[in-house]
Amino acid sequence: MLTVTQLARQAKLSRTTLLYYERAGLLSPTTRSDSGYRLYGPEAQARLAQIAAYRSYGLPLARIRQLLEGEDSGQPKLLKEHFHQLEQEIARLRAQQRAILAVLEPGLPLPEQAVTKARWVAIMAASGFDEAAMRDWHRNFERMEPEAHQQFLESLGIDDAEIRRIRQL
Repeated sequence: MLTVTQLARQAKLSRTTLLYYERAGLLSPTTRSDSGYRLYGPEAQARLAQIAAYRSYGLPLARIRQLLEGEDSGQPKLLKEHFHQLEQEIARLRAQQRAILAVLEPGLPLPEQAVTKARWVAIMAASGFDEAAMRDWHRNFERMEPEAHQQFLESLGIDDAEIRRIRQL
């Protein structure tokens, strides 16, 4: 059993954050010591690890509560929704960047893509993907999320003909 301070250190979070999670109904101590200290057992520690993982994805506490209280079958749906929200936010921010550049430097070409096709292929190769694995990755992306796959390929600055070829794999 860990005290709130020990658990906070272990999770690399502040004690205040853990107490906030308790007030929000996300985390409860397993028991209290005779002197009233909160004590957290393995189950509470595992729950905190889940909370921290979901927070690292950028999920708000209300969504985390849904995930923790619901069935595991709801997780893919909520994570997909969050992923699409992030995609929309990224697109909105990119549009803001282009608008600012247009005001600052009229007629100046827009900066190159942050991640180009060449850079993405290099990242995949560095991660151990060979040509066959990259094709499988694109096939699965296309099968599972065709619209997101199209948007992703466009974000890499790939021309329409090559996007069609990749999507037809």
